[in-house]
Amino acid sequence: MNIKGFRRMLFGEKMPDKNDPQYKERYEREIEAGRKFAKATRIDVAAAKVQKFANLHRNLFLVIVFAFVLGGLVWNIYRITVVYRHQPVQRTATEIQDSILRERRKAFSLPSGNNNNKEEYTNP
Repeated sequence: MNIKGFRRMLFGEKMPDKNDPQYKERYEREIEAGRKFAKATRIDVAAAKVQKFANLHRNLFLVIVFAFVLGGLVWNIYRITVVYRHQPVQRTATEIQDSILRERRKAFSLPSGNNNNKEEYTNP
């Protein structure tokens, strides 16, 4: 979308009509480019096959489409609940600093063979 189109959408200006003579040539070029792309990528053939299947098997096609949509909805709800339940524990900055200080104290403490007792240092 170009700047003019964005401005039209943002400020509510009238969007051009496909039959407007000012935009008719551009509209026809875009339609032709879309058709060329669809033909080159064979999307048109796939769409025709899907349309033929839908016309022959109406109910089955509707079941497949709605099952796909419902499956996507169920999958999204499942993922939302998994993420919601897996929220990490909220810790305050003070708790984080306290835990870091405790780890540092453990790292700098004397080895377990030496007792860090006041009596040992005061009584020779």
